[in-house]
Amino acid sequence: MFGYINVNREKLNPADRQMYQSYYCGLCQKLKESFGRKGQVLLNYDMTFLIVLLTGLYELEDVKSEFICAVHPSKKQIARQNEATGYAAAMNVLLGTKNFEDDWNDHHSYTKRALSQVFKKDYERVAAHYPRQSKAIHQYLERLSYAENSRERNVDAVAGLTGEMLGEIFAWKNDDIWAEELRCMGFYMGKFIYLMDAYEDIRKDGKDKCYNVFHLMRQDMELDFETFSRLLLTSMMSECAKSFERLPILLHAEICRNILYSGVWTRYEYLRLKRQAKEEKRNRAMRKEEAAGHGKSI
Repeated sequence: MFGYINVNREKLNPADRQMYQSYYCGLCQKLKESFGRKGQVLLNYDMTFLIVLLTGLYELEDVKSEFICAVHPSKKQIARQNEATGYAAAMNVLLGTKNFEDDWNDHHSYTKRALSQVFKKDYERVAAHYPRQSKAIHQYLERLSYAENSRERNVDAVAGLTGEMLGEIFAWKNDDIWAEELRCMGFYMGKFIYLMDAYEDIRKDGKDKCYNVFHLMRQDMELDFETFSRLLLTSMMSECAKSFERLPILLHAEICRNILYSGVWTRYEYLRLKRQAKEEKRNRAMRKEEAAGHGKSI
């Protein structure tokens, strides 16, 4: 369920692109420092967005460093870290470990089961330090499992479970004046992530007979599914963006807007075009078969 909250690099100016990359690298380095090299397996763009968001809102002071990256060893890379980096790395462990467990339960992936065991002690240590967030993730998985087992058809209800969980992750400082707006922003972003994940896996889950709320909904509806799903996803991101615009963020605001208004849609557009190309290929093949059959009958 990771990888949807990305940046659109083509629409970022060079300075902002470099800034964003430095926070991404900073998260990678923090994961390595706090949890060893295995921690870097958890690196994703979703938590990089959270770092940029919290840095801009709280105007956190960065510590800038240079390092040699094993993936890009030709020149030194820049990493930026601050208080939010440590928090995001910790949330990476909580979310990543439970995501591995969920993949094991759903698809019996032995690789994911092994990874969940690798991070078990790290998870327990982080959970003890962040009991509110840990509790939210635990309750979320229990409620999601119940919804899936009962074949819940209410799209808003099942997506809202992810929203409530991510809202607690976004509300970094639970008792400050920005907590509720951050919680609201996380709620709609969580719903968007869940629905994007369902949209991407709809055919695979249908084939494997796995629960997918979009697959169930498409069986019941007569309206155009692609139009409906696009409107639903747009609605979620619209509410998320409204929450962002209500926050007094000036620092890195354009990077955040790039992600919220453009970056989150890059994966969707890729999937939509890929699906459209497959459909057109299938239609061409059907027309070819029909033409061949017609020729034989003559």
